[in-house]
Amino acid sequence: MPVGFPEFVQNPENRCPVILLLDTSGSMIGDAMNALNQGVNLFKENIQADTKAALSVEVALITFGPVKLVQDFVTIDQFTPPTLVADGVTPMGEAIEYALDLLKTRKAVYQENGIQYYRPWIFMITDGAPTDPWQDAAARIKQGEADRKFCFFSVAVEGADLKTLSQIAPADRPPVLLNGLDFQSLFVWLSKSMKRVSSGRVGEAVELPPVGWGQVS
Repeated sequence: MPVGFPEFVQNPENRCPVILLLDTSGSMIGDAMNALNQGVNLFKENIQADTKAALSVEVALITFGPVKLVQDFVTIDQFTPPTLVADGVTPMGEAIEYALDLLKTRKAVYQENGIQYYRPWIFMITDGAPTDPWQDAAARIKQGEADRKFCFFSVAVEGADLKTLSQIAPADRPPVLLNGLDFQSLFVWLSKSMKRVSSGRVGEAVELPPVGWGQVS
């Protein structure tokens, strides 16, 4: 086993990787950012309360405005939710490509260490429109989805550019418009989904809970 990854010796469970790709641009300042921070904390609490999910779910957190890796992949017990602060513009294209590259690197680590993993999730939340080129990122998402390399979810907070988001998101998983600032229900849903995925078999299709926190655009 390669040196440097003792976590796989201590915990050889199948991994369920999820990237939280969060818009922290200036327009998120105030109530939206406060609600988002509370939601991320709730996600950790709910996953950690489930013994199986706590061993399997690995979370990475990337913010954009500017693009920053706030937390590389760790199991939920090692994840300390940060206090996110709104600032900057919305380099969504760069952020998505960064997330895809980070995921590719993590999957290679799993493979090198003989760790099986469930299909990863990339979960993007935004209230704006891209301020940089996004077409290449969209093409990579569509190809990755077609190759079943990951699942890409996009959540639109009020004010988001749904027309562009619909072009970025896979056709069979369009953006979901969040009900107000109900990040609490969103992250409860996300944690329930992760629990269902991590309790199944690798490669097995899982029925996700109903989306009660938003409207499909």
